[in-house]
Amino acid sequence: MDTTEQNPPRWKGAFFTIWGGQQLSLIGSSVAQFALVWWLTETTGSATVLAVGTGISLLPQVFLGPLAGALVDRWDRRVVMAVADTAIALASAWLALLFWADAVQFWHVYILMFLRALGTIFHWPAMMASTSLMVPPKHLSRVAGINESIRGALNIVSAPLGAILLRILPMHSILWIDVATAAFAVAPLYFFRITQPEREVTKREAESSLVRNVLRDVRDGLRYVRAWPGLTALLAMAAFTYLVSAPAFSLVPILITKHFGRAELELGWSYSAFGVGVVLGGLLLGVWGGFRRRIVTMLMGWMGMAVATIVIGLSPPTAFWMGMVGFFLVGIMAPIGNGTAMALLQAVVAPEMQGRVLSLVISLSSIMAPLGLLVAGPVADTFGIESWYVIAGVLPMIMIGVAFFTPTIMDLDQNGNAVASRGAVAPASSSVDGE
Repeated sequence: MDTTEQNPPRWKGAFFTIWGGQQLSLIGSSVAQFALVWWLTETTGSATVLAVGTGISLLPQVFLGPLAGALVDRWDRRVVMAVADTAIALASAWLALLFWADAVQFWHVYILMFLRALGTIFHWPAMMASTSLMVPPKHLSRVAGINESIRGALNIVSAPLGAILLRILPMHSILWIDVATAAFAVAPLYFFRITQPEREVTKREAESSLVRNVLRDVRDGLRYVRAWPGLTALLAMAAFTYLVSAPAFSLVPILITKHFGRAELELGWSYSAFGVGVVLGGLLLGVWGGFRRRIVTMLMGWMGMAVATIVIGLSPPTAFWMGMVGFFLVGIMAPIGNGTAMALLQAVVAPEMQGRVLSLVISLSSIMAPLGLLVAGPVADTFGIESWYVIAGVLPMIMIGVAFFTPTIMDLDQNGNAVASRGAVAPASSSVDGE
């Protein structure tokens, strides 16, 4: 067994082997997810069925995210990733057999969606928290940029690839592809050991049940965030940004048809412009690495997203090209802002707390999306769909402008020795190397 110590160049082989397997698995999962959504659409023709499926996928993220984060911090993260990937693969294999036997019902697909979401709330924070232990701090922004670029590429190719596979393969074969790619994610985890943060077991903890300890861990995670004003502000900013930006992306089809008077072809171009922008923005961050102070890179990226969103909202109905430019610029700036935000959290949050903090990010984003839609729908119907894009740009721009003059936020990436979960100072491992 090799160890993934933050000791160049040894960390590269271990990290990128594990990372590469995870990306292959993500391709299979994205294609399978598209195929399943299309099967539900084609089989039922019901918007309610699709809405319920989306809601089922959100349930674990909203209600179980903090508990999952506490368990990720308590357990071996390598084992958590392996078990989560294996469980999702077994669920996909079960559904593949049902499709093969022509015995599948739409509620079977619901079960897989729920299990996939349940596995994800364990797997994602475990992988992100492990990244900060495997990758030297100076490379975290670059790795985050590459991750964002891969995500953008998947947004471009997963739907067309899924559509092609649906034409040439039965559904059960597509699900078996998902199972096969999951094997690439699990296999490297058996050959490389991921260094775990040291955890001191107190007498009180040893005498308590697992449930009590996990609930105490969740509470400690919330205390950790509350005791650090800069971290609290960062999470609040991220939540607000998602509150206004998530509806903007959900309402793109309405913008294209109602405001620009275009059809599905132009909708595809808009998504493609955004996807290409994400790939290029992620590559830019991967090569550049951002400014020395990560918080500056993050805020500049978010500011760029806000300006580009305003461009979309101010585009006249006859200037569809202007909207396309806006989508492209949002795509470029999104990985610079969001990728750097993730790298910042990985760099400044104590390793033993990262599962809880990152799971809190998942839960907040899952809650903000539907809340944003509840507000955006009536606003768009009353003032026009384009008005929401102006709002979704102006409000974050004001927030970011204030952040530039707020010391607790601007000093976030220089005070990694924050207040830890039990009122003590965080370990030195959470300190930041800006280079």
